[in-house]
Amino acid sequence: MYRINQHTNSIQKMEETTFKDLGASERNHLQEWIAKNPEVLCSEDEGLLIIQKEFDGFGDTRERLDLLALDQDGNLVIIENKLDDSGKDVTWQVIKYASYCSSLSKEDLRNIYQQYLKTIHSDSSAEESLAEFLGKEDYSEVLINQGSGQRIMMIAGKFRKEVTSTV
Repeated sequence: MYRINQHTNSIQKMEETTFKDLGASERNHLQEWIAKNPEVLCSEDEGLLIIQKEFDGFGDTRERLDLLALDQDGNLVIIENKLDDSGKDVTWQVIKYASYCSSLSKEDLRNIYQQYLKTIHSDSSAEESLAEFLGKEDYSEVLINQGSGQRIMMIAGKFRKEVTSTV
């Protein structure tokens, strides 16, 4: 990666570093950066709406997925963050989370999102925000988590062979 200096018409190679070297943590830094700027994970014509962080509403398990989002088609997006190394089990982990979320209803997701809005001190209505994000005039028109359209995103500085070969 290079830094471009337009004033001097030059480029300078940037030194490669790790999140660990920067003192960054998965939950307090990477997760927050993505939650506040989900567009870093998608193209300009695509959008993501973060609807929960550290989601643990899986009944009898204590597992928590890092970020739960919706894409503009109303599909759930399960986002699992790792810092510099993916580890070897992230694929299994994120597939479990997707299966746990597969049965979440529209009302479950509305409640999950409303709880998130409250956590981030927003007075917004989950129903209004969901309808607006999905391009609908009214919440009654909103369709979310229909069928098997769930998406999985894994974030890491590098992915191990156990992950890349499985994916």
